[in-house]
Amino acid sequence: MKRFAVSIIALAMASGSARIGFAAEPDKKDTSTGVGQDTVTVDDQTEKVIKGALKWLASKQQANGCWSADNNQEHTVAMTGYVLMAFMAGGNLPDEGEFGKNVTNGMNFLISCVKPDGFISGNGTNMYEHGIATIALAEMYGQTKDARLKAKLESAVKLIISCQNQQGGWRYQPKVSDADVSVTVLQCTALRAAKNSGLDVPDKTIDAAVKYVKSCFDKNSGGFAYQPGQPPGFARTAAAIYSLQVCGQYDTPEVKSGSAFLEKKKKDDREWFTYGNFYAAPAQYMIGGETWKNWYSYMSATLLPKAQKSGEMYFWEPSFDGGRGVGKVYVTAVYATILAMPYHYIPLYQR
Repeated sequence: MKRFAVSIIALAMASGSARIGFAAEPDKKDTSTGVGQDTVTVDDQTEKVIKGALKWLASKQQANGCWSADNNQEHTVAMTGYVLMAFMAGGNLPDEGEFGKNVTNGMNFLISCVKPDGFISGNGTNMYEHGIATIALAEMYGQTKDARLKAKLESAVKLIISCQNQQGGWRYQPKVSDADVSVTVLQCTALRAAKNSGLDVPDKTIDAAVKYVKSCFDKNSGGFAYQPGQPPGFARTAAAIYSLQVCGQYDTPEVKSGSAFLEKKKKDDREWFTYGNFYAAPAQYMIGGETWKNWYSYMSATLLPKAQKSGEMYFWEPSFDGGRGVGKVYVTAVYATILAMPYHYIPLYQR
């Protein structure tokens, strides 16, 4: 539990100029596949489970607005970030939607955790947690333009930019150090979300990130490694190709081969199932067409039978990969977010 980076979020894990920041409307034509409007929809049973999962998550919010790793007061920044993404994926914003008040309270908690240097710090925080929290804040600011968020978000983004190392990546602590793809993906995604919301992100930061992620590519397998020269894996590949996509690298050979690698390994590599699929789902959605249709069908068939019912509420036990010691709040937030992606509420999950 103390090494959140090395447990749940640890392995999870784009030349050209980056095209970061151009969030298309969800109905725009997908030029990589020739597919227009997404044909994948949420059926009635899936919608029931999503709504029930959000109700369950709302019931787990603590008095100060945070969520934690199964109420043990650890990883509050990360858990709040993941849960807020689930609520937004279901159509909720601060004070808007059935769970708008929960979102407001969670947002206020994250705002309170932004330190003077921009680091979003809580119990057990590192750059993984800072990354997901920054993503959540950026998505909320982009859709609300809440003045309370802007200064905090700007400082969080400046911290990310200042911590990028010479190779273009990021590591556990908020300082220039070595890098790995699992930390780097969250910072890339946070920068994309911030750029989409109207904040300035230097092109050189994105170009360097692209270079680093591509250095983790394994030509023999078509997958990506945790760090250059290491073996490829499912979660690492999912994180890497989504990093490239949010940095504007949608149609590169690395992204295409990485997508094929995910399809090949999806049933074999379950060690990092939850964290890996948090990136694999939006990555395959960006590919579009039959790739996304088949992936969503696979995820639905995998997740829905495992949903646990409690009255009108649904939740998941961390049965696929042990939840990496974090538990039901984490996996329920991630799975609800994935199942809700066809709603297209979150700009990051739009083509």
